[in-house]
Amino acid sequence: MLFLFANRSTSLFIPLGLQVVASPADLVKVRMQADGRLICQGLQPRYSGPIDAFSKIVSTEGFRGLWKGLFPNMQRAILVNMGELACYDHAKRFVIKNQIADDNIYAHTLASIMSGLSATTLNCPADVVKTRMMNQVACKDGKLAYTNSFDCLTKTVQIEGVKALWKGFFPTWARLGPWQFVFWVSYEKFRTIAGLSSF
Repeated sequence: MLFLFANRSTSLFIPLGLQVVASPADLVKVRMQADGRLICQGLQPRYSGPIDAFSKIVSTEGFRGLWKGLFPNMQRAILVNMGELACYDHAKRFVIKNQIADDNIYAHTLASIMSGLSATTLNCPADVVKTRMMNQVACKDGKLAYTNSFDCLTKTVQIEGVKALWKGFFPTWARLGPWQFVFWVSYEKFRTIAGLSSF
């Protein structure tokens, strides 16, 4: 219900608080997904399950290790929400103003498609940085590959080129696109049911 009554000014900040809380789970997910490469190479995965991952991260990297990659995660959340909110609002106004559709499910669908594309385009570089920051483990000498988000971004571009920042664009869009559609169409419908104006 909190999201239903959120306006443009608060909608950007709600996900940031959630990101702080959810970051440890996201870290475990990223690490366990990366273990797939080890299995393909015939090596033992680092973690046998989520509980094992949590305990090993805490024992080797400390309790604060659970929030590794928090700032890239928050940067990603800001970019995704900025992309989806601003683009949805602008796209819907454009569709209605140019009489492509009235303020109905057709306008909401078109706007949500553009919102998903915009959110993915802005999200991908931050998502690449976030994943690499979360997945890095210190070498034997204790050094990390990346010292911070900016270092990760510049090294990625220097070594792999600018295109590397949009690795996984289509899988990301395949995830974000349907989510945008379901979220915005449902959100608009619930606002109508609650007697509120459209977003």
